[in-house]
Amino acid sequence: MSKILITGGAGYIGSHTAVELLKNGEELVIVDNFSNSSPEVLEKIKKITGKDFKFYELDLLDEEKLDNVFKENKIEAVIHFAGLKAVGESVEKPIEYYHNNITGTLILLKTMKKYNCKKIVFSSSATVYGNPQKLPIAEDSPLSTTNPYGSTKLMIEQILQDVAVADKDFCIAILRYFNPIGAHESGLIGEVPNGIPNNIMPYIMKVAKGEYKELTIFGDDYPTKDGTGVRDYIHVVDLSKGHLKALDKIRKEAGVKIYNLGTGNGYSVLELVKNFEKVNNVKVNYKIGPRRPGDIPACYANPRKAEKELGWKAEKGIEEMLKDSWNFVNKN
Repeated sequence: MSKILITGGAGYIGSHTAVELLKNGEELVIVDNFSNSSPEVLEKIKKITGKDFKFYELDLLDEEKLDNVFKENKIEAVIHFAGLKAVGESVEKPIEYYHNNITGTLILLKTMKKYNCKKIVFSSSATVYGNPQKLPIAEDSPLSTTNPYGSTKLMIEQILQDVAVADKDFCIAILRYFNPIGAHESGLIGEVPNGIPNNIMPYIMKVAKGEYKELTIFGDDYPTKDGTGVRDYIHVVDLSKGHLKALDKIRKEAGVKIYNLGTGNGYSVLELVKNFEKVNNVKVNYKIGPRRPGDIPACYANPRKAEKELGWKAEKGIEEMLKDSWNFVNKN
C-alpha cells in the first residue's frame, strides 16, 4: 500500500499531523533527526492512535539515507515539515538556516522525482508576507521577508512553483501557517523545544511552572492596541487538520495551491499572557525588553480561501489553546 512520508514528523506540528493522518486511516512513514524533538514522541503518537508506522532517523541532507526510504516504501505523497524554524536564531545563523532548509528540500525533491512521487504539502509560514501592508493578510498579498528563516520559506515556495512549471504532473500545496500553539487534548504531545524555547508559548509555560523567573516581552512600542506584537494564534490540532484537507486537494488536482492557515483573529502578546493567567489561574511574571530583530508589529490571516477551496476552518478558540498547552505541560 502506498504511504505518506512526513519529514520532521516527531516535531510539534508534524506529530499532531501524524495523529490526524493515522486516525484517518493513512499509512505513514516518518523521518526526523531529533534536532528539535525527541524519540518519545513517536511512542506517544502510537499510544494516542493505537496505530503503528515506519520510522527512520535521518537528516534530509543525507541523500543516501533518504533514497533508502523511497526505495523501501512506496511513497504516494510527502508532507514536508523538516527545517530549522526560529526567527531570532536565523538572524544569528543565516548560513545554517539556508543550507539546512533549502538544500534539504532540494535533496527531498530530487529524490521524489527519482521515485516518481509528485505530491507534496509544504509547511510555509506567514513570515513570507514580511511586514504586511494591510491586514488581514490574503494569499495574494505582496511577499517579502524580514529574516533568514522567512527567506528560506519564500525561496522554497519559489522552487516549488518552478518545479510545477517544469513538470505538469506535480501536485503541490503550500500552507502558510500563522502562529500555532496548544497541544493534543490527551496531554501526551505538544511543543517541547530542545534548550531555551524560541517560541512564546513554551516560554510562558516555563515561567508559569517556575522554571524561569520571567517572560521577556520584546517591545511594547509597536503601533498596536497595547504596544506589544499582535499575532494570529491557531490551535495546532486545527492546523494539522488543514494538512489532511490539503492532501485531499493535491490527490485530485495538479499545479500549485497556496493557503493561509490561521483563524483571522489577532491577539497581542499581553492579551495572550493575560488570557493564559485567567484560563489556567496561574501567574506569569513578565518584563518589557527591547524589540527583537526581524519581528514585525502585527500579523493575522484572512483564512477565507482555505475555507472555500479546502472546506477547512479553525474551530478552537484562544482559551482552548491555552488550556490545552497548560494541560500538556502539567502532564509531562
